Amino acid sequence: MGRLDGKVAVVTGAGRGIGRAIARLFASEGARVAVVSRTPDNVRQVVAEIEADGGVALGVVCDVADAAQIGPAMARAAGAWGGIDILVNNAFDPSVVTAPVLDLSVEQLQRNFDMGPIAYLRTMQACYPYLKASGAGRVINFASLAGVSGMTGYGPYNMAKEAVRALTRTAAREWGADAITVNNLLPMADTWGAPEKPPPGSVLGRWGSPEHDIAPVALFLASKDAQFMTGYSLTPDGGMIIDSGR
Repeated sequence: MGRLDGKVAVVTGAGRGIGRAIARLFASEGARVAVVSRTPDNVRQVVAEIEADGGVALGVVCDVADAAQIGPAMARAAGAWGGIDILVNNAFDPSVVTAPVLDLSVEQLQRNFDMGPIAYLRTMQACYPYLKASGAGRVINFASLAGVSGMTGYGPYNMAKEAVRALTRTAAREWGADAITVNNLLPMADTWGAPEKPPPGSVLGRWGSPEHDIAPVALFLASKDAQFMTGYSLTPDGGMIIDSGR
């Protein structure tokens, strides 16, 4: 038996990288997976990969920065299989994440918030009735060690990702009575082609693999094994965050 047999999972940003790896792993463990991305070609490709492996998937094209698209997208996933048990908020726009604080514009900051904590809030709100009805709902949000450590030059990204952690902790407290766990992942992975040298501070001396290092931690949080964990930030990052979370 798979660890997610009978579960319905929604994975945003599932068209590539970490989201794709999570969608494929969840499907291989028995979940029916809604592959959510704003890029139609990527959605079709990941759905085809899951189905080729014998899994069940539904492609949902959605730009999570557009509030009007979120409700219908989540409703489509729930309608296909009668509910939602797992929500993975992974989508983000990597094109506007860098700016020194002195030069950071409100417009750039707003884009990071629109794709991060605001989008995550909206998907969580849209999925809440289904997660509650599940009786064992799971929310997995993606924050970043960059925000924890205050990485230089990543002001808008850092601020948005730390807001995700605050949202996660607050929802964990408020939704615990509904048997919904809400946790963060703070990964360090090679998703766009890492340089040959390891990232600075990597104790294990390499970048993480979306398939082998990050997705299995998401699977743990989505499974029954993590049923007594909520409000946590897990850091599959090769040890980069050691002593940084002060």
